[in-house]
Amino acid sequence: MKRLLLVTSPPACGKTYISKKLAENLKHVVYLDKDSLIVLSKQIFVVAREEYNRSSPFFEKYIRDFEYDAIIAIAMEALEYDDIVLINAPFTREVRDKNYMTRLRERLQEKNARLTVIWVQTDVEVVRQRMIERNSDRDTWKIEHWDEYNKNINYDIPKELDNPNVKDDLLIFKNSSDEEFQASMKEILSIIEETNHD
Repeated sequence: MKRLLLVTSPPACGKTYISKKLAENLKHVVYLDKDSLIVLSKQIFVVAREEYNRSSPFFEKYIRDFEYDAIIAIAMEALEYDDIVLINAPFTREVRDKNYMTRLRERLQEKNARLTVIWVQTDVEVVRQRMIERNSDRDTWKIEHWDEYNKNINYDIPKELDNPNVKDDLLIFKNSSDEEFQASMKEILSIIEETNHD
């Protein structure tokens, strides 16, 4: 059975590093990063003569959801050609939207594919330090307005996705230290390998 892996969490929890390491260790995987679409999104800001701010009402209204629609469309197409597609993207709102997740699972069933959400869990102070260290222009507003930005971020595990009877629907990747990273990587790769044969 094919599989869509969503590696999700709020920004700067370590999704990209984790996603790439997972992809390196999996067989027959297509790696997709929603940030690859930022070059297009930036141009929308330019054309609209809007300040580049990925936390702005303009971004929310005219860009955000379309980035997700695009990366999911690319993933669905990629599943025609390989066994696993891994998307590196926050999906913070989507994973808490029951209707969205139900529709996504239904679309995957049509392709004989299963959904696995990997939620990256990282201490908030570690998140802030990583955001400062990566020094990206997409984070400038967030760092300068940290308290305002952070009060709207939900770091809670989306437990509503977890069916106790399904081993691989929601996996938690703990990533506040190197030790947590190593342990979680080993455990999650093991679960994916095991459930690939179900």
